[in-house]
Amino acid sequence: MTTTISTTRTRRLPLVTYVLAAGVFLMGTTEFIVAGILPEISGDLGVSVASAGLMITIFAVGMIVGTPTMSILTLKLPRRLTLSLALVVFAVGHVVVALTSDFTLILAARFVTALATGAFWAVAAVVGAKAAGAASASRALGVVLGGGMLANVVGVPLGAFAGQVIGWRGPFWALAVLALAGAVVVYKLVPAGPESGPTPSVRAELASMRDARVWLVLAGCAIVCGSSLAAYSFISPLLTENTGLAASVVPLVLVAYGVGAFIGSNLGGHFGAHHPYPALFISAGMTFLVLGALALFSHFAVVTVVLIFLLGLFGMATNPILIGKAVGYAGHAPTLASALSTSAFNLGTAVGSWMAGYALESTLGATGPVLVGSVIAALYFVPLTVLLLKDRKAGALA
Repeated sequence: MTTTISTTRTRRLPLVTYVLAAGVFLMGTTEFIVAGILPEISGDLGVSVASAGLMITIFAVGMIVGTPTMSILTLKLPRRLTLSLALVVFAVGHVVVALTSDFTLILAARFVTALATGAFWAVAAVVGAKAAGAASASRALGVVLGGGMLANVVGVPLGAFAGQVIGWRGPFWALAVLALAGAVVVYKLVPAGPESGPTPSVRAELASMRDARVWLVLAGCAIVCGSSLAAYSFISPLLTENTGLAASVVPLVLVAYGVGAFIGSNLGGHFGAHHPYPALFISAGMTFLVLGALALFSHFAVVTVVLIFLLGLFGMATNPILIGKAVGYAGHAPTLASALSTSAFNLGTAVGSWMAGYALESTLGATGPVLVGSVIAALYFVPLTVLLLKDRKAGALA
């Protein structure tokens, strides 16, 4: 028995898991690459830095609306077709942004790109979890979501550096080309079906939302992203105005955040499979403390860089655990639960970045977004505690 359990826990994840992680890498890069090149976009388009930040907010809004909608509309389509089409639309959206100087059109293209991103993320999470099997689902989700975290290590800093050197449009062209290539690879490597389990049903997907625990998880998803990304969305002015770093150093600091986020996502997926609530509560507490410390000590360069690393580490550690719980509570209809998890993450991003933009233009200045994040982080313990009590009552604690 011991040998069987050990083998199950340590068996390799299927190749498709890493293919999906590569797709999520592109999606994660485009969502937050704007954070590293806000001054360049602002200067070229003739808008304020806070207005340029709407490129992050509108993308998040697109994912809020689009992820559950697209998951339902594509429910009967083969999953590999949905994933491939999402990458194609993603590429077209980036070409539009790279070609135009009309800020309204840019925001519209970002919104459409977000619809495609939402569809990809929702389906990728389900495919990754199913392919790995129940025993390794949380670990597989950690790897798939780790693609987004790796984007913060490599994609966002590299894109920010390239945007400073060759112009902010260059990274958008690169993402378009990579997405088209990715569409071909995904279509070839993701299994064509038939799908195992029950036939996908809109009614079954909607019925899965009756479990109150799903909604508690969604609240947690929104809060955890709102807290971290309120600060991260405007990390560039924090570093240049408060910390006094040169703009050229910003991509390197983004690497520190990305490394922390990548490690946190993978550790969260690993520990969350066996000890979900300790992992969730520790991450929640540390995220709140890190944001508070960042508000106090952002004038000290070394301390700030360390705190940004820790923000990525603890702020992103909960994501695979929360999505895994949402999919688990939904039972045989996981697609909408996964989609709504992604929507909730982006609801937090949209609200957090929007509030942070106002705080940035207030008398609080560059410290404002971090303070907004701290306040949001304090709210995380409410849904988390209620969820723990409900699981304990249902005898569902892992």
